[in-house]
Amino acid sequence: MSRKGTEKFSWKTRSKSALYALNGMKILFKEEHNSRIHTGITIVVIIAGFLLNISATEWMIIAILVALVFGLEIMNSAVENLCDHVTPEKNEMIRKVKDLAAAAVFFASVISVICGAIIFLPKLCDLF
Repeated sequence: MSRKGTEKFSWKTRSKSALYALNGMKILFKEEHNSRIHTGITIVVIIAGFLLNISATEWMIIAILVALVFGLEIMNSAVENLCDHVTPEKNEMIRKVKDLAAAAVFFASVISVICGAIIFLPKLCDLF
């Protein structure tokens, strides 16, 4: 087995990496209920974006925030799975680690809601 970074570029290796990532997404949507909630909210936001004709900059902000929330949800799920593997018993340090990972998702979600309000509320107010 060669050391990381010393092997030559290979499309076969890259395609395997992509398959691993897609498998991770499959696991996320199959096992993590919050990912389904995030997906539903994302669909609503996308529909609202089209209906309210948001700007390209606003689309970029929304895309970054969606990626941030989903990325942190994926990391939170990975941390939780690893913690449960390390020790299935109750453990104060494991609880802290899991709570911190969950807090990252929560924080990004709250900021996303605030940014969404800044983007959408003025457009909704203009309708009425």
